[in-house]
Amino acid sequence: MAANAIPGLDSLRLAGRCVLVRADLNVPLTGEGGQDPRVADDLRIEESLPTLRRLRGEGARIVLMSHLGRPDGKVVDDLSLAPVARRLSELLAAPIGAAADVVGPDARQRVDNLGEGDVVLLENLRFEPGETANDDEFAAALARFGDAYVDDAFGAAHRAHASVVGVPALLDDVAAGVLLEREVAVLSRLLTDPPRPYTAVLGGAKVSDKLGVIDNLLGRVDRLLIGGAMCYTFLASQGFDVGASRIEQDRLDAVRDVMERADREGVELLLPSDVVAAAEFRAGAEHETVAAGAIPSGMMGLDIGPETVERFSGRIADAGSVLWNGPMGVFEWDAFAAGTEGVARAIAASDGFTVVGGGDSAAAIRKLGLPSQVTHVSTGGGAALEFLEGIELPGVAALGKGSGS
Repeated sequence: MAANAIPGLDSLRLAGRCVLVRADLNVPLTGEGGQDPRVADDLRIEESLPTLRRLRGEGARIVLMSHLGRPDGKVVDDLSLAPVARRLSELLAAPIGAAADVVGPDARQRVDNLGEGDVVLLENLRFEPGETANDDEFAAALARFGDAYVDDAFGAAHRAHASVVGVPALLDDVAAGVLLEREVAVLSRLLTDPPRPYTAVLGGAKVSDKLGVIDNLLGRVDRLLIGGAMCYTFLASQGFDVGASRIEQDRLDAVRDVMERADREGVELLLPSDVVAAAEFRAGAEHETVAAGAIPSGMMGLDIGPETVERFSGRIADAGSVLWNGPMGVFEWDAFAAGTEGVARAIAASDGFTVVGGGDSAAAIRKLGLPSQVTHVSTGGGAALEFLEGIELPGVAALGKGSGS
């Protein structure tokens, strides 16, 4: 769906109305197992603030909904949204009511008592099995809490769940929040009108996760840079010795096809020329930099090497657009983080239209303190990948069916 086909907040009358807001507050917590749980990374909470401030400023009564983790339809104390409500209250500088249930008596009472500008956060949606099943009765119970619906959860927009597609189907007035509208606009630009030259940097563990994206990008990008564990399947497909590196044997033909298509379409496809390899997959393993196509037997590549970082940085430096999705190595371990850091810093230094596509890439750029130096950091790893693959996201499609569209 095109960005301009999605109704935004301007399409809604907000004053005095009870607005159901689907946010993505699925954040990591610390202190689990009976300890004092706290939010470990509040990026997604921060990204929800512009929509909440807008709604509060216009006098809406706000019923906030989110999931946290995968409790599989059961109440799991460690996955309660109560600590998220506390952190949200601090960031919003306003009291946030935290319901003890999702559609039960405590939630109903708190919603009934809302005044203009007040916010209540329902308990974890996935404590209810009807959420992931998109159960009609559960969706109707949620919909009864409001007379308008705002989806600001791009990170959940690829899920056909009750709070994402069931609720907006039951309400006439629906709209995208500030975050979701911006996500769709930015990613749409990469698919339809990217400044040239357009460089895509893809990494991560499995090439099978990225083949659909690569297929959709090949006709759009000028350069495709491949790192992460997925690069070893590409290298192996060309007959190079990758030692004990992770490869997907059942994808060798597919990546050969990708490389042949890139050549036909004039897309420059770069693979690593050197890697950091180790004999063990552990943080403190002894390691050395070796040629990417001649990794010693028994050793595995765990990061791209310094020569590759320099080559990749050169293709990023003069790009008009850059998309980055997926780390270049096991960046959580210091010994194998240099490749991801080098690419992140090259993108941050670029003057182009730069987009970091969520997931581990977003975590890496945030860890380095660089989010403000790129055009956009997506909050949705899986959703961003599916959008870039050309798949219609259920949550975005659902917003085109209300009277506000």
